[in-house]
Amino acid sequence: MLIRLFFEGEYRITQRAAWPLSYCVRNHPGLIGPYFKRLLDNLQRKDIHVAVIRNTVRLLQDVAIPKKHQGRVMSICFDFIQSPETPIAVKAFSLTILSNLSVDYPEIKTELRLIIEDQYEHSTAAFRSRAKKVLKAMG
Repeated sequence: MLIRLFFEGEYRITQRAAWPLSYCVRNHPGLIGPYFKRLLDNLQRKDIHVAVIRNTVRLLQDVAIPKKHQGRVMSICFDFIQSPETPIAVKAFSLTILSNLSVDYPEIKTELRLIIEDQYEHSTAAFRSRAKKVLKAMG
């Protein structure tokens, strides 16, 4: 029921369903498996509330991303961290997702470092804090 509300509810219901869904998936990652493609499709919609985006990327940082979706997730996260309109929380979660994926795709580390260095000086304390953790994790 919660997943249906998340994907099909009216604006306010979808927004409110995003938060508990992210915590359910963090505690039971296997729950999101059948909905992964739809979750990513949802992230790329232009009419989606930022709360839905924020809670979606929050849960993505804590789950194993299926191999067939990893390229798409990387592309979405790189777009988020490079866009000036992206809220800081979404950027921070995206940094963590990319850092997690860099274990299997070390070739993205260079691009991720360059983006962090480019944005570091002009960003918020929250972004800088997460960026430091990501850089340290990537070695």
